[in-house]
Amino acid sequence: MRETYLAKAISATEGVSTEYDKNVKFLLSDRQILAYIIKYSVTEFMGMSIKAIMSCIGDDIEVATKSTEPGLTNLGKITGTATECTIPNEGSNTFDIRFSVYSPNGEYKFLINVEAQKHSYASKLGYHLKNRVVFYLARMISAQKETEFINDNYDDMKKSISIWLCMNSKKNEDSIEEIYLDKRTLFGNPPEYECPDLMRGIIIRLRSREDVQESKNQLIAMLETLLSKQSAETKKNIISQKYGLIISTDLERRINTMCNLSEVILEDALREGLEKGLEEGREKERCKIILNMLKKNTSYEQISEFLELPIDEIKKIEKRLSP
Repeated sequence: MRETYLAKAISATEGVSTEYDKNVKFLLSDRQILAYIIKYSVTEFMGMSIKAIMSCIGDDIEVATKSTEPGLTNLGKITGTATECTIPNEGSNTFDIRFSVYSPNGEYKFLINVEAQKHSYASKLGYHLKNRVVFYLARMISAQKETEFINDNYDDMKKSISIWLCMNSKKNEDSIEEIYLDKRTLFGNPPEYECPDLMRGIIIRLRSREDVQESKNQLIAMLETLLSKQSAETKKNIISQKYGLIISTDLERRINTMCNLSEVILEDALREGLEKGLEEGREKERCKIILNMLKKNTSYEQISEFLELPIDEIKKIEKRLSP
């Protein structure tokens, strides 16, 4: 039985520092996981099923792996709208994952950005995370001019939601908080109007420690399991049996390029390189990943595309490291 993208993603990241925020992007590119995040953090979708939310994801998201089995067509890795936001005279800004979601009746469109954040404290970042959230939301709003609305048609702006997963929270800090526009009257009796709900930041705090009790929040508990240091098989069993996510099915098409994980490999290599030399550290981690991917029946072409390494070189490494 072939595995879905999610199953292969979990397997491929086994033993490769899955707590790193860059690696989270690799795992989060599964459509089911994004739907799960939306269900438990975006108010408008909280009463819907995961399957229903997946069907609300817009046409600007391409599903890389499709199944002919009923009900499984939308499973797979997604490639959303361009992740680089370039605005004239404002420079460029890169988002981790960005995509559109529509309300069940198709009347409203939401622009959603999901960010993976390894550190969240100002002492480590050098700035307060909430300020960065506000900046990202402002860019998501300003980038809509001449794309989502033209000229002065400001009422056509779409609601922008930036969701941040912070993975180094303290033992009792598992939480979900929301940042949004509010209003208050400083003088007089202004006419009644609703405060525009166009910008919303959501910060989800996860704990990377293994000695914490399971979170009482369904989303946090699932994500902490997904990103834990448990074996791939253990994580797949828990996510499938406890949280109802589909892991295995008859899939014919190969998974897409394992995007973003290369940055994790580099980060691990740099850390190990402090002791053994940068190049030696990089080479060791690269060999480790090649063997891991080969064990998961990943094709030479996929490995080559992922590591930007010639197939001949991959085969040489395989031959050299084989027992």
